[in-house]
Amino acid sequence: MGDSEADATGAETGDPDEEVRVWLVDRQSRDENLVTLVYATPDGQWHVRKQFSFQLLRRKPTTAAIDVDPETLEPVVGPEDRERYATQAQSMADDHDPDDQV
Repeated sequence: MGDSEADATGAETGDPDEEVRVWLVDRQSRDENLVTLVYATPDGQWHVRKQFSFQLLRRKPTTAAIDVDPETLEPVVGPEDRERYATQAQSMADDHDPDDQV
C-alpha cells in the first residue's frame, strides 16, 4: 500500500471509499418508539450510533457488524466505555459473522 497511513481507527487510509467494520456493542430504547444501536471498533476507541423506529427494525434485520465511513465515527470518551465496547465488540466478532442477525 506504500503511501497509505493508518488513521485514528487503525484502518488503512489512502482509499477514500474504504470503510471500517464496527460491531454491535449496545442496544438502547429510552423512547417507546426509537431504538439506538451502538456499533464500535474492536479496540473500543471509536463508535457510531444509529437510531431506528421499532417499525423499521421489524423490517430491517440488525446485524452483528456493519461497515461505515470512518468520518462517521466518534471517539468513545470514557475509559470504562472504551473497555466495555472493546470487550463486547471482540465477543461479537468471535461469536458471529458480520451479517448474522442479532
